[in-house]
Amino acid sequence: MTKPMTRVLAVLELLQAHGQVSGAEIAARLEVDTRTVRRYVATLEEMGIPVTAERGRAGGYALVAGFKLPPMMFSDDEALALSVGLLAARSLGLDRAAPAIAGAQSKLERTMPARLRQRVRAIDETVQLGLRRANTATGHAALAVLSVAARAGRRVRLSYVDAAGTPSERAVDTYGLAFHDGCWYAVGWCHLRCDVRSFRLDRIQAMESLEEGFERPAEFDALGYLVRSVATLSRAWTVEVLLKTSLERAQAQFFDTMGVFEQTADGVLMHNQSDDIAWFARQLASLSFEFEIRRPPELREEVRKCAENLLSQL
Repeated sequence: MTKPMTRVLAVLELLQAHGQVSGAEIAARLEVDTRTVRRYVATLEEMGIPVTAERGRAGGYALVAGFKLPPMMFSDDEALALSVGLLAARSLGLDRAAPAIAGAQSKLERTMPARLRQRVRAIDETVQLGLRRANTATGHAALAVLSVAARAGRRVRLSYVDAAGTPSERAVDTYGLAFHDGCWYAVGWCHLRCDVRSFRLDRIQAMESLEEGFERPAEFDALGYLVRSVATLSRAWTVEVLLKTSLERAQAQFFDTMGVFEQTADGVLMHNQSDDIAWFARQLASLSFEFEIRRPPELREEVRKCAENLLSQL
């Protein structure tokens, strides 16, 4: 949809929500001049939407009395999907999410038939989702700019501050974006580090779209990259455990950043990096299938201590 048409529809929204609105107020809200507003109103009339115009200090534009847009047609399943989607969006940490979600829900309710409107409200008022809320608020502008750059294959320049507070300037080819563990990330080729890197959106200080283009890898899995990078981040202990079960069952037993799972002839080899070997031993002790510790030997001793502690409780 072109930007002028988007603004024409924005005029329609203002008229629906506020009744009579002056040309000056519409112009101020859309950041255009009043002549452009008149052109937008003319476009609405060409679309068959009747708009009245009253001159004078108290005048303005309004929809013809009694005019209503036809209700949007949604199936029950579509209404359920929209309702749950709006509910989930509240947890995604965008800095202007709350008013945007409220506005979207209000628009849907104004155009839905009464039965579906009640269904949307019921989901909103009675359903809770166990999603981890965002750790920090992320500017929606960064998400919008980087997603467009990724789709268009346009390089961006980022002013970025890492976890240690060190600033840097870098050119990035954005392959994809993902929401993981309470934060939004952009993943792509970093020309400063000459490797694929991830960038937390709340740490981006400024960004600029560049003229250079790039070819995004087909079907790049941004979330999969994040999960693997967290699981393989170097820590105090390097762990390898052979899980004597299926790959599906092994992955179901652990959260997704617990490690990298490799199917072998003898079972599933789990590669893990851990700072707390005793904690990892307790995770192994809770498994319902057999396992074999490959390394480190200290993990065997921690599992033995865990087993002795459990037996002492009998």
